[in-house]
Amino acid sequence: MLLHLVAEFDLQRDVVPWLAARGWAAALDTSENSSALYIVNVERNGKIIYTWKGNQRNTHIGLYDPQTKQNEHLYMFERDLRIISCSINNERTLLAVSFRQYTEEERVSQLLQSVSKYLTLLIEIHPINNVRVLKAVDSCVRVQFLYPVEGRNTSTESHLLLVSEDKYIEQFEIHVVAEEEQKVVIQNSGQLPRARVADDLIWAQWDMVEQRLFYMVPKESKSTLKCVQFYPDENFNSILESPLDVSVNDTQLKLVNFGYDYCEDQDVAAKSLNLQVFTSKAGGLCVCCSLASDSPDEITYSIYFLHKGYNKTFTVSLERTESHQLKEVAFINLDYYVAAYLPGQFLHLLNIQHPDLLCYSLFLTGEDARIGTLQNYSILSPLMSTVLDCHIGSMYAVSISESALLHLLQNSKRDSERLAALHCALLYFQHTEDLEMQIIWWISENLSTCHSFDPIQEFIIASLYCRMCPETHNLDKLLPYTSLLDWIGIIPGVTCATDIIPLPVLEFQNSKDFWKKLNSNLESVKYAEPHLHYHNDVLRREWRNLSEEREERPTTAYLRNIFENARKVLSHLDTWDSEERLVPLFQEEDFQQQLLMGLMVAQLKDHLMRHLQYVGRKKIDQIVLDYVANLLNLVHQIMKEVWRRYHLRSCIFCL
Repeated sequence: MLLHLVAEFDLQRDVVPWLAARGWAAALDTSENSSALYIVNVERNGKIIYTWKGNQRNTHIGLYDPQTKQNEHLYMFERDLRIISCSINNERTLLAVSFRQYTEEERVSQLLQSVSKYLTLLIEIHPINNVRVLKAVDSCVRVQFLYPVEGRNTSTESHLLLVSEDKYIEQFEIHVVAEEEQKVVIQNSGQLPRARVADDLIWAQWDMVEQRLFYMVPKESKSTLKCVQFYPDENFNSILESPLDVSVNDTQLKLVNFGYDYCEDQDVAAKSLNLQVFTSKAGGLCVCCSLASDSPDEITYSIYFLHKGYNKTFTVSLERTESHQLKEVAFINLDYYVAAYLPGQFLHLLNIQHPDLLCYSLFLTGEDARIGTLQNYSILSPLMSTVLDCHIGSMYAVSISESALLHLLQNSKRDSERLAALHCALLYFQHTEDLEMQIIWWISENLSTCHSFDPIQEFIIASLYCRMCPETHNLDKLLPYTSLLDWIGIIPGVTCATDIIPLPVLEFQNSKDFWKKLNSNLESVKYAEPHLHYHNDVLRREWRNLSEEREERPTTAYLRNIFENARKVLSHLDTWDSEERLVPLFQEEDFQQQLLMGLMVAQLKDHLMRHLQYVGRKKIDQIVLDYVANLLNLVHQIMKEVWRRYHLRSCIFCL
């Protein structure tokens, strides 16, 4: 299995023993009450809110802290209720709860027409004290407290988002005061101040870590994606707007990461748009969507790479289908990759940074595509590299398995899989000596079996890209990441259509981190030259010309500068022991090697100076020296391992 799961939380493992020790687990023993214990929410700090039924059918709410591995009882209703949504503030003084009081059938049978179907409460829990009604309506309501930046003390004020099934979102401002014996109570005696955040939405997703609200509103026959950013000073503003060619005919609001009432969400999921927004640390912004397919033989899903200005729509032929299975793709955020997963069918890893060539996306079927026992109808990805299985009540850390990836690289017969696995290993795991050595061993045995690409070139270029790009902002847009300009290979059973889409419009001032990186990505798409990434075509021509003219041409200032560049690179290289130097690479007396090194330094420096002037000449000089020296080191490693592996004598390498 390519994706590896580690259970970070499990209701049966982490909660049930605690309930049993306190005599609260008796009502969970019968099969008809199997849904009585379930996860309700995951807060920004990682704490998990869950609910269960007590012995007298009382409804309890608990909190699990993954850091301390401790459970805490928060509140109890002396009634049998269905908790829809629940959130606790950062200071653990206030609890917001939304629940269904009665089903429609119960209201009719008990003549309760005047009683609202849903109730939303704000409860003081430090200690348990007053209860305030926020909403008493017949439409479903979700609640979510905003969380400040870590380490900031905002104990006197909390902000609560309220999301209504009537397609609006508002924010409540709640002030609290500390009374005697550390009792915390709500200060406002009348109506709580509120502000409207969004209207007429048809879909919304909460980003708990970055405190962002993504939502969609209909616009003619299409939709518009918007984003509201909430700030530590309790302000918020609309920061992004992007038209999407997503036709939404649903009348029911679909919510993502606003609580996890599995039974309630199942009714909506079967007839709603399956759509999620994922962001990456490098400023990637993707919209993943699919609709339940009417065809039993294929399924279609789209990934909108908003930071690149295009989307890709994939249609996959299914190997086998069961009529009762819900054929809906689940999406998982893995930072550098987005995973599209259909259990029993396929796992598709899509490279977010370089989605242009299909060969950098890894498409797997069979055992390699399986992710434990996860079922698609209950999978959510609330956090990066995290999967929540709402059906069984477990949360997993999900990661790409290095051993499985190397096994795939070594055993696959398809060039597309080999190339994707090679890039995935270097990008996802960064550069480690052991990983690079295993890839070099694979290259030495499979050099002649790769027909669509040169594995040595791809390894060197991809390794350098992963090593160098984290050092300087925007360097990833200038250095080459592949030797391929096009890919004519196909993935059996998969068709892909690419469409250009409008770039998102950003509105922000002095923003940092993600929004700054996203803006940089969008600017590079808008204003970049056709070939912004460095390539060595000019280098090769110049090197050949200078090599041929060596005898006819006296040493000029230009050539002296070239050789000085080479001298700097050689002095920058690591010192190898005498045994390793038996492979006669990069000898100072080798004219052509010095010429090639010096030219590479000069041309790469010119390329970076055109686009990274703000970095400064000294920094660019260092980047270029590091790049060329690392390149030569990689070449040396490859030659050294081949030399050792095949027990070659040094004379074989003599020029």
